[in-house]
Amino acid sequence: MKNEDKFFNNSIYDEQAAAFSEKQLTDLMQYQEGMEIIDSDIFDKVQTARAAYDYNKYTEADVRAALAHSERTPEDFAALLSPAALPLLEEIAHAAQVERQRYFGNNVTFFTPLYIANYCENYCIYCGFNSHNKIQRACLSSEQIAAEMQAIAATGQQEILILTGESRKMSDVHYIGEACKQARQYFKVVDVEIYPLNSDEYAYLHECGVDYVTVFQETYNKDKYAQLHLAGHKRVFPYRFYAQERALRGKMRGVGFAALLGLDDFRRDALATGLHAYLLQKKYPHAEIAFSCPRLRPIINNDKIKPMDVHERQLLQVVCAYRLFMPFASITVSSRECARVRDNLMLIAANKISAGVNTGIGAHSKKQELGDEQFEIDDSRSLQEIYDALLKIGLQPVMSEYIYV
Repeated sequence: MKNEDKFFNNSIYDEQAAAFSEKQLTDLMQYQEGMEIIDSDIFDKVQTARAAYDYNKYTEADVRAALAHSERTPEDFAALLSPAALPLLEEIAHAAQVERQRYFGNNVTFFTPLYIANYCENYCIYCGFNSHNKIQRACLSSEQIAAEMQAIAATGQQEILILTGESRKMSDVHYIGEACKQARQYFKVVDVEIYPLNSDEYAYLHECGVDYVTVFQETYNKDKYAQLHLAGHKRVFPYRFYAQERALRGKMRGVGFAALLGLDDFRRDALATGLHAYLLQKKYPHAEIAFSCPRLRPIINNDKIKPMDVHERQLLQVVCAYRLFMPFASITVSSRECARVRDNLMLIAANKISAGVNTGIGAHSKKQELGDEQFEIDDSRSLQEIYDALLKIGLQPVMSEYIYV
């Protein structure tokens, strides 16, 4: 595997993962009991396009043609992600900034993630929550969740993203739903980033107050996905892929997409992410679309993890390509990035930022975490610090974009 894969990331693998991967693993294309199967052809279209993407064929002329278009096609998007686009990055960034201003003005929307549990049944070898990683686990009670939400709301936040580890046993759908009901008492917008659900379960969470669902596919390379996700429900590749479509069928207002940059060939994964969102939006025109652009970060018990060849220029290229391809989509830049990178990306192409972040369990209301974090963050600024920093560079922080009546 290592010799054949030029995108093999040695910082992820350890002896335990290597030994486990030699076992008889389940078929990642085989749905498990209770998983909903929907009638859709988007998976095949995205997989075919990703496999056929030869980014080295694009030229400077192709990139300039993409920049000249008022609306970018999937072929333009492919050109903007190619190596030929890097020498034109300044022009691409300027074009992305024009689109950002057209659709979002100088607004930047704030939110805070709240991790309510970190138990996980998956073995994803790059993630701090994975079931084989020896960390402190916790699952917040209703009272503890309320304390966390009160502490976050006191900072001025009006949008919250609720997250859990991927364990139906320790944080089932009803538990998540009750947390979401609590959240609507404190926040105007409630989003979730949890394990994939069936359509009826998403409908239940929608009734509990959720209207936005984000799911990271991590990598769209089926073979690499099998190497990185060794056990658990997350190993089922197509079930995860169709999570956003099931969420829309469950009446969610919007859905978010992301590849975890650094797991595989970032250009092909970014292309697949964009096409996944593009095709779903064409099928469900009412859906709001969002992108996240996370890069790999160190975790507890592996501080060597790095995103390989995805440097700051490549990250900027991906963010700008998303903006030019789907200019109306929301783009979030994670606290995985440092303050300088996040602020600059907000100026150029992104429009949503997390603030006052902690990826551990119970850390907002307590001085000490009850459960360990999922990954290391790089931007630990408070909401007020980020608010003031964005004002200084001419951007307008916004606490909520929605009013519910």
